[in-house]
Amino acid sequence: MIQTKLIPRTAEASEPPLLIKSLLAQSLKYEPQREIVYRDLFRMNYVQFNQRVRQLANVLANLGVVAGDTIAVLDWDSHRYLECFFGVTSVGAILHTVNVRLSPAQILYTMNHAEDKVVLIHEDFLPILAAIKEQLSTVEKFVVLSDKVYGPTDLEVLSDLPAYFSGEYEALLKEASPDYDFPDFDENTWATTFYTTGTTGNPKGVYFSHRQLFMHTMGLLAYIIGYEAMPFKGSTDVYMPITPMFHVHAWGFPFLATMMSAKQVYPGRYEPELLLKLLIKEGVTLSHCVPTILNMLVSSPAAQKFRDNLSRWKVLIGGSALTKGLAQAATDLGITVMSGYGMSETAPVMAVGYLNEQEQTLPTEEQIELRTRAGRISPFIEMRLMDDEGNFVPHDGHSLGEIVARGPWLTQGYYNDPERGAELWKGGWLHTGDVASISPDYWVMIADRTKDVIKTGGEWVSSLDMENVLSQVEGVAESAVIGLPDVRWGERPHALIVQKPGYTLTAEGIKAGLKEKVDRGDLHKWYVPDRILFVPEIPKTSVGKIDKKRIRSEMKDAILGTHAV
Repeated sequence: MIQTKLIPRTAEASEPPLLIKSLLAQSLKYEPQREIVYRDLFRMNYVQFNQRVRQLANVLANLGVVAGDTIAVLDWDSHRYLECFFGVTSVGAILHTVNVRLSPAQILYTMNHAEDKVVLIHEDFLPILAAIKEQLSTVEKFVVLSDKVYGPTDLEVLSDLPAYFSGEYEALLKEASPDYDFPDFDENTWATTFYTTGTTGNPKGVYFSHRQLFMHTMGLLAYIIGYEAMPFKGSTDVYMPITPMFHVHAWGFPFLATMMSAKQVYPGRYEPELLLKLLIKEGVTLSHCVPTILNMLVSSPAAQKFRDNLSRWKVLIGGSALTKGLAQAATDLGITVMSGYGMSETAPVMAVGYLNEQEQTLPTEEQIELRTRAGRISPFIEMRLMDDEGNFVPHDGHSLGEIVARGPWLTQGYYNDPERGAELWKGGWLHTGDVASISPDYWVMIADRTKDVIKTGGEWVSSLDMENVLSQVEGVAESAVIGLPDVRWGERPHALIVQKPGYTLTAEGIKAGLKEKVDRGDLHKWYVPDRILFVPEIPKTSVGKIDKKRIRSEMKDAILGTHAV
């Protein structure tokens, strides 16, 4: 960094820090009457929302929370969670969004490692708390979150709660004053933390500052609204996340939607019928989810029933690769799909698909190929490809390398884990572990995770590319391709397949179809899986990604055995 001449400062000139409270303040300026909806149980406007956020700040103060304390939340996607996004962080405390899909032992580890002081927990997760409470080393207070309080009658939610609970969320809010003046503090103040679902060792804690989350919101604002990559206008669009709010801040969209005072709909626990009902009833136009959730929705009988209402729905897909087959199925229902790319360590968005004017005139099949790419590099993100020797690889659309990145919202390390943090930031670039090519016009095309790419007879096989091919086979609902050791070739690809209801596929039939692609020159012969195993479901991680490590370790014998062809 070079020495430069800084601007002079007048003694009393103001330079406000970039804080999350500033995003909240915008929600009252333009459309404060717009609604925030929770399931079919609760709705409020932005005036009421701002009041409740300040009441939450007073509740936290009454519980003894001071700046720098960590507050854990275990809840479904809800208005309460949204209030915590702003209320916890704006008092200078740290929001720990707990991954409720981890095992109780892993949840215990993350809560102790994060040094949580207060826990806000939905009643659905009380059995988890009962199993780990005595081993929590830093927690002092507990607050229960209950949907029963939104029922037609007053229910005594606290009647059967253990004595160590300080109260129920709504009851505490009602008792708290709506007057609270959020303080100023350094924009580099720690705002949030959560834990990655790594496949080895304990989960790793990532963390983000107010400035980082503010800048991430500005990046989304530029890309989603400015460039209209996934057009989102506060005046006409309605946002509903179908990604857990514990998972990388629901990709940052709640901050953006609140800043815009857009209508927001929070579905609670995911239920296909309710999701579709809310989508239609509330006029939802923008969501984001992993491919598994989209597949569940487009495969639902109700999707055909409501297809006329799906033409306004735009869905950003991330977490795993969007296959061409799933993209086509969604497109056939009138849904606009686009891929995005990022990771827990990057807050998360680093790329989102964007079709320029010329690309929008392409045939549907060619547009789908673009929409299933990882996206175009986001504003303010610097992304390069690096080979095993640390050399940069050209952005020519076919040369492969590991994605490395820099940007204003990437985590600075792992909490209390300097060794793995140094590995993450080796050479001053954040190393993603994803192998990709980048085109001259900034399209990112993920080939595979470094640990999932298959090397057979000196040739590389992208498991994602092969899954993409299988997704287009009629009757295939989902697939996973892994590499297993082979005496002759080093490794060979093998496939797990979930069939759609009503289909009876055979491994021989699928292989015959793949051979036809080979004969036409559409597929390399070494890509064809040696064995295909039909399964009722494919193992997933806690955030809905295909768990290939688990497949390799737990299903190797089944894949190589007599039940696979």
